[in-house]
Amino acid sequence: MPMMTGAEYIESLRKLNTEIYAFGQKIENFVDHPLFRPHINAAAVTYDMAHEPEFEDLVTVKSHLTGKKINRFTHIHQSTEDLVKKVKMLRMIAQRTGTCFQRCVGFDGLNALYSVTYEMDQALGTGYHKRFVEFLKYVQENDLMSAGSMTDPKGDRGLRPSQQADPDMYVRVVKKTGEGIVIRGAKAHQTGIVNSHYMVIMPTVALGEADRDYAVACAVPVDAPGIFHVFGRQTNDERRLEGEIDTGNARYGIVGGEALTVLEDVFVPWDKVFMCGEYQYAGMLVERFASYHRQNYGGCKCGVSDIIIGATMTLAEYNGAAKASHIKDKITEMLHLSETLYCCSIACSAEGRKTASGAYYVDPLLANIVKQNVTRHIYEICRLAHDIAGGFIATLPSEKDFLSPKTGPFLEKYFRGVAGVPTEHRVRIARLVENMTGGTALAESMHGAGSPQTQRVMIMRQSNMEHKKRLARKLAGIPEQE
Repeated sequence: MPMMTGAEYIESLRKLNTEIYAFGQKIENFVDHPLFRPHINAAAVTYDMAHEPEFEDLVTVKSHLTGKKINRFTHIHQSTEDLVKKVKMLRMIAQRTGTCFQRCVGFDGLNALYSVTYEMDQALGTGYHKRFVEFLKYVQENDLMSAGSMTDPKGDRGLRPSQQADPDMYVRVVKKTGEGIVIRGAKAHQTGIVNSHYMVIMPTVALGEADRDYAVACAVPVDAPGIFHVFGRQTNDERRLEGEIDTGNARYGIVGGEALTVLEDVFVPWDKVFMCGEYQYAGMLVERFASYHRQNYGGCKCGVSDIIIGATMTLAEYNGAAKASHIKDKITEMLHLSETLYCCSIACSAEGRKTASGAYYVDPLLANIVKQNVTRHIYEICRLAHDIAGGFIATLPSEKDFLSPKTGPFLEKYFRGVAGVPTEHRVRIARLVENMTGGTALAESMHGAGSPQTQRVMIMRQSNMEHKKRLARKLAGIPEQE
C-alpha cells in the first residue's frame, strides 16, 4: 500500500470502532466532531506533507527493511543524518500547524523498541525482535499512526508497581495463554490516542523482580475489545463548539488531544508482544524512549515558537508599537531562547551513536538538556508574548458579541488598532497568541516527555562526573588514588 494522504488517513479512522467518551457522553462520530477534528487535521498534515515535493527529503525515507519509500514517522533511524532530519521535519510541520501533530510519541516508541528488543534477544535468547520487525513492516506498509503508550496513572508515587494498594495503577499482565496475554490497567495523558490506529504499550518506570508482571511491551489496536478512551479537557475547549475566531487556531487546535485510555482485560496475541516479564530491560526501554522523545522538543517547540514570535510581532505592528526599542529587544530575546532549543536538539542528534541493532540513538545527556531548557524557555517566550501583546488578549469579548447588532459596531470601533488593519485581523491574531501561550500548551511543555525532575536525574546520571573530577585533580596536580 502506498503512503496515505491526509484525506485517506481521515477516512481510515472512520473504519475503526474506537470507543471514546467526552463531557460525560459516548462520542458516536469522533472524526467529524468539533472537539476532535482539529487534532485529526493536525495529524493529517504529517501525511499530506509526505506528498509535497519540496518536503520529500525530510518527511519520506527508504525503509531499511523493505527498500520501499515510507513516511519518516514509521522509520527506524539509520544514521545521525536521520536523527537531524527528524528534528528539522518536526520544526517544519509545527510551523504549519502551530500545535502538536501527535505522531512523534509512537515514532519514538518504535525506535526504542527496535534496539531494546534486539539487545534483549541477544542477551536472553528471546524472539521479540523478529516479532517487532514484522509488526514494524506492517506499520510501514500501511502507513499507520501509532500512539506511544508509556505513562501509567502510577497511584502512590512512593510505592513500586507491585506495592500499590490497587495493582492496576500500572499496566500489567493478568493472564498468559498459548495464544497470547491479557493485560489490565490504564495509560494516562495519551497524545493523539483517539485518532491513532495502534497503541504501542511500554513500561513507564524501571522495574525490579517483584514487578515482573508489569514488564510488558506490546502493540494493540486502539479499538480492541476492552479498550475505551476518556478525552481530556483543554483550556477553552468548549470554544470549538461555539465558533471559529475565539479558538485561535481553529483548524489544528491546542496541543495533542490527550486522553486516559482504560484497558479492561485486553487480549494481545503473542506476535504483538515484545516484552513479557523481562523486567531487567524495562529501565533501558524507558530511558531510550524518553531520550528520543526529549530530542523532539527543540524541533516542534521551536516551530511553534516561530509562530508565537511571528504572531507577537504582528500584534505589536497592529498595536502601533513595533518600532519601540523595548519591543525589538523582547522579540530578540524570544528568538534567542527559541533558537537555543533548536541548537540543542540538532546537537543531541549529531552526537548520536549506533546501537547494537544498527539503529541510531541520540546523545541522552544532550537530549535531556533539550527538554530541561524547554521547561523554562517556553514559559519565558510566552511571558514576553503576553508583555508585548497587552492585556486585551485576556479580556476580549466573544466572537458572538462582535456579531451582535447591538454590541458589534462598538467592539469594531473600540478594538481597532492602527489605521488600515481591520479590527477582525487584530482580534484573530490576539486570539492566536492567547491560544498558543496559555493553559494546556504550557502544562504540556512542562510535563510532556517527563517532568523536569526526571530530566535532572538523567542529566546527573549521564554527566560522567568521575571523568570531570579526574580532569580537575590532574590539573591541580593531585595524584590518582589506587
